[in-house]
Amino acid sequence: MATVLFITAHPGDHETSYSMAVGKEFIQAYRSANPEDEVVQLDLYRMDIPQLDADVLNGWRKLGAGVSFQELTNAEKTKVGRIGELADQFVAADKYVWVSPTWNYSYPPVMKAYIDSVCIPGKTFKYMPDKGRVGLLSDKKAIHIQASGSFLSPGSVDADMEMGNRHLQVIMEFFGVPSFERIFVEGMAAVPDQATEIKGRAIQQAREAARTF
Repeated sequence: MATVLFITAHPGDHETSYSMAVGKEFIQAYRSANPEDEVVQLDLYRMDIPQLDADVLNGWRKLGAGVSFQELTNAEKTKVGRIGELADQFVAADKYVWVSPTWNYSYPPVMKAYIDSVCIPGKTFKYMPDKGRVGLLSDKKAIHIQASGSFLSPGSVDADMEMGNRHLQVIMEFFGVPSFERIFVEGMAAVPDQATEIKGRAIQQAREAARTF
């Protein structure tokens, strides 16, 4: 049995969001094809995700200097401990389904905060004197479902402006994740008369991808 993290970064739902609508179809198809797997939904907008602020950085610095966890301030313990929980949950999972809209050519800030919380040395990556950076999640796989009003996928006119999917792909490579798929739901604002057709094609692509994910 595999554990799948269904990570959504949209304040809306499948009725108001293209990315969430396609994400819902993907995970439903995945559940049908893999009924014994555990799917854990992480609605990033409803979660406690600490920012990397002074409390977190000071807490990490103290721990690195040999200070015990119990000697940290209450704020440091709360935030550092929570980040540890998020990172452990991420590492324990087998597959990652990321769902996000495109905002200002990237993804919502809550998704960056979550990514920061799982970029932890010794858990998702490490540095070795002879090899440099080494990802520790080489047995995982990921897919990203991203919606945008304009056309931003590779080969599009504005592809060089797209930062969300490209950054997530870099992070997955950073972690050593060998399989990273992507589904672009795009162009609904550019060609609004084709929005329904675009959504339908993306849903079909998602259902097909889910069966082999």
